Amino acid sequence: MVDVVRVMEALAEQGVTVLFKADAERMRDGVRPWTFVANGAPFHEDLLVRTDAASVEACLKICLPQLRDRGLIIPE
Repeated sequence: MVDVVRVMEALAEQGVTVLFKADAERMRDGVRPWTFVANGAPFHEDLLVRTDAASVEACLKICLPQLRDRGLIIPE
């Protein structure tokens, strides 16, 4: 399992702002309550990595490859 704190710290050290959000209303409705957003200095043209998913793990599974593809170093 990915250490979320290590991932967030590694991204922040590279100038990326990271947000994880759990939405109570969406959780109640059973609709992808977790949101992951990453943006910041490494991105050009205001590019942003974002997803809504059913779990923290699902957010990371979707977003971490995108961040790695942009050259960011992320711990396993």
